[in-house]
Amino acid sequence: MLDAHINHRPQSAQPHNPNDGQVTLEQAYEYCARLARSHYENFTIASWLMPRAMRPHMHAIYAYARIADDFADEEHDLARLDQWEHELDLAYAGAPRHPVFVALADTVRRFNIPRQPFTDLLRAFRSDVDFQGFETIDELMEYARYSANPVGRLVLYLFGFGDARRQELSDRICSGLQLANFWQDIAIDLGKGRVYLPRRDMARFGYSIEELRAGAATSAFIALMRHEVGFARELLRSGAALHELVGPRLRRDILMFAGGGLAILRAIEAVGYDVFRRRPELRKLDYLRLGWHALRGRVCV
Repeated sequence: MLDAHINHRPQSAQPHNPNDGQVTLEQAYEYCARLARSHYENFTIASWLMPRAMRPHMHAIYAYARIADDFADEEHDLARLDQWEHELDLAYAGAPRHPVFVALADTVRRFNIPRQPFTDLLRAFRSDVDFQGFETIDELMEYARYSANPVGRLVLYLFGFGDARRQELSDRICSGLQLANFWQDIAIDLGKGRVYLPRRDMARFGYSIEELRAGAATSAFIALMRHEVGFARELLRSGAALHELVGPRLRRDILMFAGGGLAILRAIEAVGYDVFRRRPELRKLDYLRLGWHALRGRVCV
């Protein structure tokens, strides 16, 4: 399972590299692997539990999303996103040019992956260019449907799962994990002019945008955060049932990422929901605990 949230990272190196048939398939996969290894954010490409044979294909999926995300967040360039979608069309037509798409075309052919999850990601990235925030939690979940959920579905395809039940449970994990990342990084996103807290939820708990911008961890903010954390936790806990419907190669990774999202939520609670004072982060011991529980076939709650 891949972490669905891919914000808060350095800009990708050399995002534009037309291929025109000049690189081999091996070179294309290595291009994607270098890009993956150059980033350290929460979007972990292949956990140490993931089968080695799957890693090149995960790298290809990651590289596709990483570069497109940079077009949106770093360059605010809709034209380049349109060009990226054109390159996707060429890959599905059997005529890839860019190294990322040389690798990706091989991956989607091998695993019979439909085009929809890739275009859904582009829809989310386009909305990031003109970010307006969210009025309701339903609007935020609709955003997660395109920005987070496709990643989990792509991973399921790599392991031969394309049914609606498994995808729905994967969606819960991906959306819950993205929400956990949003609540963890409220202060960081605020510095970028982004507020993911639904405006209607803020009004419901009596917390204003002015207080948010001032970094005021008032009683209203704590109540608001307690509500949002609880919503994300329910998504992650219910989605974790997916581990019972997959084989051992994928099961432990699902447990790692569902458990990781839950651990982030606990870290937020541990700082009293005051994410302005310091960013809630997982410690080395937390990761060891996650791995131990995953190896034993259970989610770390």
